[in-house]
Amino acid sequence: MGSPRRLASWLRSARTWILLGILAPIGMVAVSAVMLVEMRWDAWERAEQTSRNLLQVVERDIARNVEIIDLSLQAVIDNLKAPGAAEASPELRQLILFDRAASAKDLGVMLVLDENGDSVIDAAGWPARRLNNADRAYFQAHKADPNLGLHISQPLVSRLGGNSIVVLSRRIDKPDGSFGGLVLASLSLSYFDRLFARLELGRLGAINLYRRDGTRITRYPAVAANIGANIAGSTNFELFAGARSGRVVGTAVRDGVERLYTFTQVGDLPLILNVALATREIEAEWRVRALVIGAVVLVLCGLTIGLSLLFGRELRRRAAVEAELARLSRTDALTGLANRRRFEDALSQAFERFGSGSDPLSLLIVDADHFKRYNDRYGHAVGDAVLKALAGALAASVHRPDDLVARVGGEEFALLLPGTGAEGAARIADRIHAEVAALAVGAAGIGAGAVTVSIGLATAQSEGGASDLYGRADAALYEAKATGRNRTCRALSAGPDGDRGAIGHGPNRPRLRLAEPASASPRRL
Repeated sequence: MGSPRRLASWLRSARTWILLGILAPIGMVAVSAVMLVEMRWDAWERAEQTSRNLLQVVERDIARNVEIIDLSLQAVIDNLKAPGAAEASPELRQLILFDRAASAKDLGVMLVLDENGDSVIDAAGWPARRLNNADRAYFQAHKADPNLGLHISQPLVSRLGGNSIVVLSRRIDKPDGSFGGLVLASLSLSYFDRLFARLELGRLGAINLYRRDGTRITRYPAVAANIGANIAGSTNFELFAGARSGRVVGTAVRDGVERLYTFTQVGDLPLILNVALATREIEAEWRVRALVIGAVVLVLCGLTIGLSLLFGRELRRRAAVEAELARLSRTDALTGLANRRRFEDALSQAFERFGSGSDPLSLLIVDADHFKRYNDRYGHAVGDAVLKALAGALAASVHRPDDLVARVGGEEFALLLPGTGAEGAARIADRIHAEVAALAVGAAGIGAGAVTVSIGLATAQSEGGASDLYGRADAALYEAKATGRNRTCRALSAGPDGDRGAIGHGPNRPRLRLAEPASASPRRL
């Protein structure tokens, strides 16, 4: 039973709902943050998968096309060594050498250059178009290195067609192994433009093809200033060249845009291909969703906190009202003192402690003398003023926290004095008489000394109970009234033959008289 009660009390607490109102938004924010982080990861994973797929498709196409051109170059070299090729007529030899050169996409010119760089055989027909490329870097590279193999040049402008190309070339050796020239084929850069144009890269996305020395062969979308530029030594390119494939987030050297680069080496060729997606575009959709979700969460959190505060305030208001009602139910409305209900509860509790062997317990019953005369002569308003003044005097006569002053009837008051014996209670009674003697109600012309009280005093005994204590105090009060008022009578015993004394207030103290203690007394005026 204790646990459900504690739970109900906890749920009724304003602090509980304020705490829940704070914890709930924190939980909502935490869950939303986890969701947004996972959504961001998903966006990046999709971007990486898209980049890998695009890279794979483009890499295969380029590798296949270059392989076809390279096979054509090797075929020319092989055919030059074929028996009878040298003795054949120029026209026939041209057909023999270039019989496999028509299947590559965007293949431009194919030429055989002699050791001086002059064109001697042209795939386009006989006679060969007059051209000398001895000054080209690729020619010099083959001349210097007999083991160079397939060489892919930097982007060039064709001297025959005037278009942008790269040249793929292989060395031709003489029978003695010396340099005998080379065979070359040009590949138009428009091939790469058409290939890359099919890809969806976003407004800031790009795809780049580099030689291994860092020279950019092509870029899509095309930027003329970037074609042929060399980025060797840059952080990004060092990462590209350091692995066969991978991914990296970096800032572009040319435009300063941060991108996700997915890169790979093209087959076994000295080429590096990368697909670059702008990070801001990768996260663009996620940002929109994050903004919407964040706004919704903030609104909900605001509502939750607001409702929790309102609910907490309402609970506090209700608790305050309940506390006030409880106070009013135990407080006399006129005087502000404890009422009879609170007095009876306090008396019962005090007797429980007294019965367990604690300190003594005394009770004073105080009644205003001739109070009906004030009401009859001055009216109830003045009577109420007198009662309020009496309440103040009684409250001023005690100072300990456990002492209780209560209004238990019309003009009757009670002072419950835990831990106070008969002598201490008598001193408090004297103090009450002194305080009351100084009372005055100026508006009604009631001066000091006009108001007096009679007091009955009783001290708890082990053989009696709460009702016995109250009855003996009430009987002592009756005796004080009967013996002249404005005095205190003390109940000394509970038996029918017990003594009691009358202690008068003022200079004329009456002698002690005997009387019977009673449990109740008639109305006193």
